[in-house]
Amino acid sequence: MIVVGLTGGIGSGKTTVANFFKELGIPVYIADDAARNLMNTSKKIKKEITELFGPESYTENLPNRKYIASQVFNDQEKLNLLNNIIHPAVAADFEKWKAQQDAPYVIYEAAILFEKGGNKKCDYTLLVTAPHEEKIKRIKTRDNNSKEDIEARMNNQWSDERKLKLADFSIQNLQLEQTHRDVENLHAILLKARKN
Repeated sequence: MIVVGLTGGIGSGKTTVANFFKELGIPVYIADDAARNLMNTSKKIKKEITELFGPESYTENLPNRKYIASQVFNDQEKLNLLNNIIHPAVAADFEKWKAQQDAPYVIYEAAILFEKGGNKKCDYTLLVTAPHEEKIKRIKTRDNNSKEDIEARMNNQWSDERKLKLADFSIQNLQLEQTHRDVENLHAILLKARKN
């Protein structure tokens, strides 16, 4: 089964594009949602995170996300250790999920696909882009964050230019109708690729 990695910077509209694929009957796996779910349900992950950050990491059996975020916010080493707990679990969960799907291809949606080498496990990659100011406007509307906060989060991600060099396909998500058409065109290309 073909795996298409879908990624894009914060505010690019990855979710919109993922939903258009769902409308076409294509199963979509959202890595961030899976990570959240695994942190809530996996005893192994809970044990490893608690060993790493202490008992404050979980309250009433659920992850104390604010506390965990405060531990990794400015500490790259701790962030890497946390990712080394979460990412292998998500990868294993995805393989299980993929085996249950019956579709010509599946979408694996991850915010940091290229940054963590997840693209190597995909047959194709799709980058969703949008102009910088448009992304800021969307995030402000969605999260009510300051421009400074948004810029700081953006600076933690690779630039679109850097990701474009690695992506097989890209869609600029500015006009919804055009984005929808671009998804349908790519869908046709992927169906053809599967037959070959």
